Amino acid sequence: MKPVTIALAAVMLFCLGCSQNFYNVPRDTYEKQVRILGVAPIMTDADSDIRHPEKAVLVSMIKDYNRRNQQELVAQLRDTGTYYTVLPLDDDPDQLFSSLFYRRERRDDAGTAYNKYFYKGPALKELFAKNRIDALLLVVVSGLTAKDTVRSCNLMEYLEGDYNSLIMTGQVLDAEGNILWEYPNFKQRRISPPSFFALQYPDFDEARANATDKVEVKFKTIPGIGRSFDKSEKSGVRDNVKVSELYNAAFDDMVSLQRPEFNWFVLKEKEKAAPTLETMEFKPAATQPAPVQSQPVAPVQPKAAPQTTIPDVTQEQPLNIAPPTQIKELPVN
Repeated sequence: MKPVTIALAAVMLFCLGCSQNFYNVPRDTYEKQVRILGVAPIMTDADSDIRHPEKAVLVSMIKDYNRRNQQELVAQLRDTGTYYTVLPLDDDPDQLFSSLFYRRERRDDAGTAYNKYFYKGPALKELFAKNRIDALLLVVVSGLTAKDTVRSCNLMEYLEGDYNSLIMTGQVLDAEGNILWEYPNFKQRRISPPSFFALQYPDFDEARANATDKVEVKFKTIPGIGRSFDKSEKSGVRDNVKVSELYNAAFDDMVSLQRPEFNWFVLKEKEKAAPTLETMEFKPAATQPAPVQSQPVAPVQPKAAPQTTIPDVTQEQPLNIAPPTQIKELPVN
């Protein structure tokens, strides 16, 4: 392949990457249609595939952490500049999920397992009319069991199997229930997994201590899960606010797919078009009238200042030196 062909192919791939659309409709259509985005409180699907032995305690914990961190999602969406207004809904998350939920469907698309949700049309329309929004973002934390490969801390051992995890999914819907955007997003070149937090782990240390190849898969304890959720970091969009690392990473992945498109070539064209001192042409303003030709006027002679005699110190002046006094000689006795 010729070098020119390779370069052209690289440029085409770069252009495709820059102009990638993560919405289910054309990007410009979405941005014109969705000016006011409603954001529902993060909901928890307690009836999903959560297999932890202390499920009730775990579900209650998840709801509490959802409530603590949901404002960060709203702040990150506002920071994108994609929307005119991002409006958080103040509905109770449990009641909202109960009124909207129609059915859940486990999907395995492009090798990614997740829960896809479908909502009741009449309840959705009522919510739109009540809040006067253009679109609604619904985020759900649920449980899912899927095949995965987990490695030990030293990366020397691994175990393939079915692991139970918490996942976070999201959809932007219009009033008719059409999905305008979704997460996980299958319009990416690399699909982001919706995995939010692994509830199980293989105990390699116990198997090694007992000199056996049989590795047990265990559930993490409630205190251990709480400590993981409590790990926090500074918010990137709010001052003096800390947010859970788990939620911050999930929100950042979601919101990155809703940021305005960055066009490198348009930026370069703008840079080329920007005037510089070398390219700027300085012309007289068109609004200023041309100067009127008039008869030359004799310049006004300034009045002569009174002259003061200043000795010319540059010329040598004669020095008046007194003649030396004649010294008389006195006789010495």
